[in-house]
Amino acid sequence: MLPSSKLYDMEIDATETETSKTYKLTTKKIQGTTSDIEALKQAIYKILDTEKYDYPIYSFNYGIEFNKLIGQDMTYVRIEMKRLIREALLQDDRITDVVNFNFTFEGDEVLCEFDAVTIYGMITASKGVSI
Repeated sequence: MLPSSKLYDMEIDATETETSKTYKLTTKKIQGTTSDIEALKQAIYKILDTEKYDYPIYSFNYGIEFNKLIGQDMTYVRIEMKRLIREALLQDDRITDVVNFNFTFEGDEVLCEFDAVTIYGMITASKGVSI
């Protein structure tokens, strides 16, 4: 016989917002901290430069799956890269939309330029990958 209790299971709704303050990274060293739009630019760079599922330090929601584009045709790459970038960046609560995609193909390389609509304003970014 199991004891009975009048306590009810409670569901806790905890949402976590990304910080808008981080270390200021330069090409050679970490120099102080940065916040708001500069911190978000850095977050966009890091998200798009981290292959999803490859690093146990990150959750499965962090990063992007560009490896799946290798060997695919340009039409597929254009559609899928747009979806992957939107999906990856919209995980960050500070980004509300990703728009204005432009693709440039050169050999087995593709450069995707886009605008991230954020709570701080528009951020123009790009990402190049080998396909």
